[in-house]
Amino acid sequence: MPLVVEQAPMSRLVRFVLALAGEPRKLTQAASLRLKLGRTRYLDACWPLATEPGAVTLRQRAKTWREPCDYLACGFGLVPNIELPVLAGCELRDGFVAVDEWQETSVAGVYCAGEPTGIGGLDAALVEGRIAGYAASGNKEHARALFLERARTRAFQQALDRAFVLADELKALAAAGTVVCRCEDVTMGRIREQHSWRSAKLQTRCGMGPCQGRVCGPAIEFILGWTPDSVRPPVFPGRLEDLASGASLEHRPT
Repeated sequence: MPLVVEQAPMSRLVRFVLALAGEPRKLTQAASLRLKLGRTRYLDACWPLATEPGAVTLRQRAKTWREPCDYLACGFGLVPNIELPVLAGCELRDGFVAVDEWQETSVAGVYCAGEPTGIGGLDAALVEGRIAGYAASGNKEHARALFLERARTRAFQQALDRAFVLADELKALAAAGTVVCRCEDVTMGRIREQHSWRSAKLQTRCGMGPCQGRVCGPAIEFILGWTPDSVRPPVFPGRLEDLASGASLEHRPT
């Protein structure tokens, strides 16, 4: 039978639901999702410890057991893609792009909206984008008219942050043999022998594979508190001739 396990305790989950009292649409979405899950079991304060063929070891508070398992999907939150703002020199705050009331970053004329400024969902991204667009075009009155709507989405964002913050116990999940950097096949044991992200890159090549630390970086930051000292540019210069050539190929009849 399907099973959903959530690392947050029930007390925080209940507070999160209560915080949605002013968001009837989100409550309806949540209720609809629960109905679709049907008789699926749901466990709070629970997470996987290890896997083996046909089973996964789970822990819920002081209890540990083997659960029969054919497929395991596992995630520990969302991480914003902030490479482009960092490349532009924008200031970060708590891992997100810092913006003012107009969604303008620390770099004059550069605006940011959506997940890079905080994980708040589609509604937050849309209203922030509209504010940024109006402000960037000089229409601040229209932008100001959306402040109240943005405040509601930010209240939802804050409720998410409080309810689903990762438990400190999860930092001990990675054993010495756990592969953290899949691109370069680097284990947690080898990473712990180093003293910084830079040292780990130089000595183990952790974060130097195709993903350039996009996968292992957030995990290491959570477990060890290390942050990357450089960022791979997500954009590259290109010639207009190449872009025009690509467009003509797309429209060429087959």
